[in-house]
Amino acid sequence: MALIALILLGAKTNAQSNFKVLVVASLAKDHWKSISVGKEFFVKLGTENHFSVDFTTDTSTINNANLARYKVFVMFHLAPFDMSASQQAALQKFVEQGNGWVGIHAAGLTGTQFIGPSKKAPYWQWFEDFLGGVIYSPHPAFQDGLVVMEDRKHPATKNMPEKFWLADEWYEYDKSPRGNVRVLATADESTYKQNKPMGDHPIIWTNENFRRMIYICIGHSPTALTNPSYVILVRDAILWAASK
Repeated sequence: MALIALILLGAKTNAQSNFKVLVVASLAKDHWKSISVGKEFFVKLGTENHFSVDFTTDTSTINNANLARYKVFVMFHLAPFDMSASQQAALQKFVEQGNGWVGIHAAGLTGTQFIGPSKKAPYWQWFEDFLGGVIYSPHPAFQDGLVVMEDRKHPATKNMPEKFWLADEWYEYDKSPRGNVRVLATADESTYKQNKPMGDHPIIWTNENFRRMIYICIGHSPTALTNPSYVILVRDAILWAASK
């Protein structure tokens, strides 16, 4: 565990950083290629934008005392079921206190199908509601597709192009979260082969019942972290999540 946990706790990226971000990543093999380059990506992003980053795969850092040190929590491929009940409770408290949350890709793995004897906690219904009341369903094959920005008035998407291409898994859900969330971008399902077409397919959204929450469904591959549009998206999502 110690050999594979990429922990950078307490190492500030900028001596005059404006706020602190905790990035907790998964150890899942499916996302390890992205996670393995994630530390460098987030630290560089912090250095360039005046915030400090602590990057780790150690979920024990998700506790009330430690979270109090941060303004934004980034759930980088970390699924809700990867956390224990006490860790879930600490993150829920952090969010409900008005702090920022940025969820990326596997952070959106909702549904009781993931709960089993090996999991650390009972089903976290609060998180499903937090994500917009949707349940994950099997995704299609990894392939190129088109992201269509629907709302570029939001601070997290104001610098985005109208559209951009990305190779991804294009997560699908049992229904669209629209109506429960503010949709910022959708997937153009005509540009790739779906597993089960959603029709209305949001892939970036905020839940305005919470002060600073944004979910970015895309980002499976490490190539996303070198896509200029995706870099802008993650940067502005973090800056907005930390904003007053």
